[in-house]
Amino acid sequence: MDQQTLAAYDTAAGSYAEDWHSQPPPSDLHELIRRYFTPGAPTVDIGCGSGREVAWLVANGYPTVGYDASEGLLVQAQARYPRLTFQTAALPDLAGLPEHAFTNVLCETVIMHLDAGLIGPSVRRLANLVRPGGTLYLSWRVTLGANLRDGAGRLYAAFDSDLVRDALAGAPLLLDQEATSASSGKTIHRLVARF
Repeated sequence: MDQQTLAAYDTAAGSYAEDWHSQPPPSDLHELIRRYFTPGAPTVDIGCGSGREVAWLVANGYPTVGYDASEGLLVQAQARYPRLTFQTAALPDLAGLPEHAFTNVLCETVIMHLDAGLIGPSVRRLANLVRPGGTLYLSWRVTLGANLRDGAGRLYAAFDSDLVRDALAGAPLLLDQEATSASSGKTIHRLVARF
């Protein structure tokens, strides 16, 4: 994880959590999860932030563990959802997460916070979490031209989507699209791969 980005999330975790939870529900994401994920199967949210999607997943029949690199955001998640499970892990390594342990893997708008050189290894590691027959949902905020940093220092990497497709090593893509997020209003790229 980019250290400036991580520091920004840790420093203002409460503000980011409040912002995310006040946004409209990501109904478009929820529709895709219902379409592609297997209910009742082991699920993981990589980059879970303050836990909004973990809570939705669990409430809708997807037993989920949330992981994030930001200790500050994990404190927010645990305070909001004390009965749910949240742990620390950072891309690209995701140390401690077992291979092929999850039927459903969610990584929503996270990889754009990585240096472009770490995106391929991170996507391969995410794919490594998926059980045979399972599904990876991966999205990122689209940045055109050059890398950007917002006022808080968060990195938004500009990279070609082929970098992600290549790292998926030919896994069948069930979805490959750019869209406007119903929650944030930002342009994001979404991929759903089956393994």
